[in-house]
Amino acid sequence: MNAPTPRPVVTRDLWIAERKQLLGREKELTRLRDLVAQERRALPWVRLDDNAYVFDTPAGPRKLSELFQGKRQLLVQHFMFGPGWEQGCKSCSFMADHLDSMALHLAQRDIALLVVSRAPLADLEAFKRRMGWQFAWASSRGNDFNRDFHVSFAPADRVDGEVYYNFHMTPFPQEEAPGISIFCKDDDGQVFHTYSTFGRGVEVMMGSYNLIDLTPKGRDEAGLSYTMEWVRHHDRYESAAPAAAACCGGAKA
Repeated sequence: MNAPTPRPVVTRDLWIAERKQLLGREKELTRLRDLVAQERRALPWVRLDDNAYVFDTPAGPRKLSELFQGKRQLLVQHFMFGPGWEQGCKSCSFMADHLDSMALHLAQRDIALLVVSRAPLADLEAFKRRMGWQFAWASSRGNDFNRDFHVSFAPADRVDGEVYYNFHMTPFPQEEAPGISIFCKDDDGQVFHTYSTFGRGVEVMMGSYNLIDLTPKGRDEAGLSYTMEWVRHHDRYESAAPAAAACCGGAKA
């Protein structure tokens, strides 16, 4: 790893003056974030056919409406783990590493967490045990959930090498892609899709990046073949070899 780029060394008073200038910009960003969140909550909803998606879970087949864990809102991580894969995507795993510590707090705001992948349930459960995760993970192998939400791509989905991802046609090298989707259930049990985010939008789940961004070196990803090349499965950091493919890291905004 490279050393931090040296910065001017100044007195405490001069540092405070510079810091106050930056604080003004940070407050602008906070206000903008609040405004965008308000606009996000105001988006219209799309009613889903609850019978369209039946997932494999450890408790047996379940419809989406049966996976809300007693809550009215459901946050789904679209986790890149396709049929026949040896393991889940390392960048999606980096995202998922943050989930268990957040679950209890999100539940207090009427939000349940669910991870969904196309790999068979047995493969998901085995990988989950290896990683030590506790969150709910369901397999969408037998339905079109992933394709309908544009995070899995069949050969027919590619047009001139591009697929529909992040709300536009774009090149994407993998058959699976990362994303986050939000669903809401009303008192009658009807399920609605309220929001999805892809590409760099999934960084909202990567709390580690927010802390890394506070440091002098920041993400320190310049010169890597793709932005998240440095990420490993958390049980592989000591012995990991350089990755051969970009996985979901380096997705464009």
